[in-house]
Order: sequence, then structure tokens, then C-alpha cells
Amino acid sequence: MTNTANIQEPVLFTKVTGYSLLVCLAQFVIGFAFARKWGRKCSFIDQWVLVWLFYDAIVHFTLEGPFVYMSLVGNVATSDNLLAELWKEYGKADERWLYSDPTIVSLELLTVVLDGSLALLLIYAIIKDKHYRHFVQITLCVCELYGGYMTFCPDWLMGSPNLNTSNWLYLWIYLVFFNGIWVVVPGLLLWHSWADLRRMHQGSKRKNR
Repeated sequence: MTNTANIQEPVLFTKVTGYSLLVCLAQFVIGFAFARKWGRKCSFIDQWVLVWLFYDAIVHFTLEGPFVYMSLVGNVATSDNLLAELWKEYGKADERWLYSDPTIVSLELLTVVLDGSLALLLIYAIIKDKHYRHFVQITLCVCELYGGYMTFCPDWLMGSPNLNTSNWLYLWIYLVFFNGIWVVVPGLLLWHSWADLRRMHQGSKRKNR
């Protein structure tokens, strides 16, 4: 008979966990620094929008880009590099990222190429005050929200067999927080575009009276 009292739970917080969280923090700090440098002449709100966009682009190109490469030439589970270790850590919460799940890789390929490029274009549009700013902003936000939906909805419909929600770190930090910000922030930016476009339309109507 097995003595369950002697069975040790796997270590939750490891050096890789710390390294992974520090990488995410460093990306945000870099995005903040870029926004401060390039968005000095922008409004207070747009400066924070730029912080998000720089962070968004950095994540797409420096984290998700290598993930796509590793998944196309093999998979994360068999890769041996620092970024692979980060994705292996996230893979403890969602194992689809370890074994080149076709849906995930397809979405990430689109995210890196399209969303990353749109984020850079939107940064330029905000800094240079281009007329197409809100068209790009709405397009990017819809793409981000669609990516989040297609990442999780197929797995939810199957009963979430690939998700590990057995502890607070995997559930609330890896799954909820790190995916939720790509829902909350794009949602807020859609509202921001709506409000700005409505204000511009009302201003145009007053001028034409």
C-alpha cells in the first residue's frame, strides 16, 4: 500500500520560474523606456498606449517569434535554449505549447507577423499623429482578441484537457493574468477608439452647422 503522506508535491517556484517572470518584467520596463523616449510629445493617455504597444511588439517578436521557429523545426519540449526553458515553464500550465499544437502554432504565426507589424505601425501612427491611427488600433485590437478566443475556446469545448489549474501560479498568473492582459487592454483600446472617433464626428458636425 502506497503511503501518500510521503509523496512530495513538485516544486512550484524554481529558478526557471523566477527567470521567466523577470524576463516578462524586463520586457515591460524596456517598453516603458521606449515609450518615454519616443512619446514625449504625446498626450498622457497616448504615452501609456505606447507603453503597451512597445511591450506588445517586444513580446510578439522576442518571445512568440522564437516559439514559432522552435515549433516549426521541432517543438519546445525537445529544444534546448533559454527561451525554450521559459516556454517549458509556461507549458506546465498549458501543455499545447510544448508539442507544436497546430492551432496554437497557426495563431502564433499570425500573431507574430500581423499583430507585431500592426503594433509597430500603430506606434508610428500615434507618434506622427497619422489619420489612420484608429483604423490600425481597432484592427490590432480585434486581432488580439480573436487570438485569445481561438487560443482557449477550442480547448474549453473539449473540457480543457491541456490546462493545468491545480495551483495559483499556473491558474492566476500564467493562464489568467498573462492571457487576460491581452483581453483587457485591447478591450480598453477599442473603447478609446470609439470615444475618440465619436468626439471627432461630433466636432465635425458642429463645424458644418
